[in-house]
Amino acid sequence: MQLTFSDARPRDAAAIATLRNQVARDLTARYGKGHWTLRTSTQSVRSSLSHARIRIGRSGRRIVTVLTLARRKPWAIDADYFTPVERPLYLAGMAVAVEHQGHGLGRKALKDLRKVAKAWPADAIRLDAYDAKAGAGGFYIKNGYRRRGRKRPWGEPLVYYELLLS
Repeated sequence: MQLTFSDARPRDAAAIATLRNQVARDLTARYGKGHWTLRTSTQSVRSSLSHARIRIGRSGRRIVTVLTLARRKPWAIDADYFTPVERPLYLAGMAVAVEHQGHGLGRKALKDLRKVAKAWPADAIRLDAYDAKAGAGGFYIKNGYRRRGRKRPWGEPLVYYELLLS
């Protein structure tokens, strides 16, 4: 599948919220309720555009991948677990359309993200993933990210991953 990547705009907010909610429903159906069950609103997506860069992947006119990248550290991440760098970026969310999961779209989106981060410029991409069946840790490792630690910031176990860019 051919994908075209770009930065999201406010007019994309409804489609992004729909995609995130479809992924959340699918994860909940497969793994039960968890923090991944939370719904996203169009307004929430619009609001996040003011402090984060949202990258979308389109197949034709349809958004099929969404990644949220920010300079600001999410509260659940403990920076002490990561390699010290001057300019880290945080992957605060990723979603791939349910019917296209397992076909390489997530890998393509991470490849685009790496180019974007290097041009930002950034020294590393950091993220957390659920340490549960609904988590994507294995996916990140297959795509070059290294496991950096584990923590339970709100009772849900998280694993930290990073990709050094230099």
